[in-house]
Amino acid sequence: MTLSHQEIFQRYIYAGAITRNPPAVADLFTDDGVYEAPVEGLRLEGRDAIETGVRAIQARPGPEGTLNAGATGYVLHDTADPDVFIAEIDAVLDGPDGPTTVSLVQIFRISGDKIRSLRDYFQS
Repeated sequence: MTLSHQEIFQRYIYAGAITRNPPAVADLFTDDGVYEAPVEGLRLEGRDAIETGVRAIQARPGPEGTLNAGATGYVLHDTADPDVFIAEIDAVLDGPDGPTTVSLVQIFRISGDKIRSLRDYFQS
């Protein structure tokens, strides 16, 4: 059974943002998968590099606050290529000075149920 774009995205968000589990994030990619964060100048190739890189990203200080899943929103956009979809995300963090919104865009290229490449446009 092939997963939908929604299911692939939800698995990625659960592994990365909810449970913050680098091995689980890396397992969502093909063996030769690529994770890129162009704004950060980051390119990770292969599951081992993705796991190590996600661990390093998660260890860095970011915007202060706790993810407010109820206030956070996203929209998925299908493209003419059935193996490509785009996610627009407005993540809301509840911090000591009130809520902060962090906006980002992600471009997913998939192969079957795995992520072949992910370009993550965020700024920490």
